[in-house]
Amino acid sequence: MKQIVIATDGSPSATEAVDVGLELAQEQGAGVTFVHVTPPDTYRVARLGPGHPIAHVVPIDESETALAAAEEAAKEAGVAYALERISGEAVDTIVALADAKNADLIVVGSRGLGPVKAALLGSVSRGVLDDARRPVLIVKAEKVPAGVES
Repeated sequence: MKQIVIATDGSPSATEAVDVGLELAQEQGAGVTFVHVTPPDTYRVARLGPGHPIAHVVPIDESETALAAAEEAAKEAGVAYALERISGEAVDTIVALADAKNADLIVVGSRGLGPVKAALLGSVSRGVLDDARRPVLIVKAEKVPAGVES
C-alpha cells in the first residue's frame, strides 16, 4: 500500500477515519491525502432567472479546521501527507481524487456533518462505496458527543 485518500469534514466519524487511516499508513509505510469537499462554488436561484449564478459562501473555517486537525495528526504520526480542499459533489470528488492519486484505499467516516444526517445513513460514505473502483474503509466514530447522532 502506497497511497491512502482520507475524506474529512471534522465530524466525529471523520475524525475517527483520520486516526484509522493514519494508523494504516504508518503500518504500511503509505502516504495520505486528506480531502475536504465543499459544496460547488456557484448555484442558480430561480427568482433571479436562469443564467444568473450566485456565489455560494463556503465556510472556510470548517474546511480549514478539519484539514488543520488532520495535518496535525499526520505530523504527530510521522506520515507523509497532502491536503486537498475541493469544491464539488462529495462522492464524485472523493472518488475522482482517489483515481487521480491511484489510491490503494479510500477511508471515510460513516456519517458527516451534512444537514440530512439524521435522515440518511451515511449518504456520502454509501455513495463512495458504491462508486469507487478501489477498496473503501468506512469508519464509525466510537465516541459520539451528546446531542450528535451517529
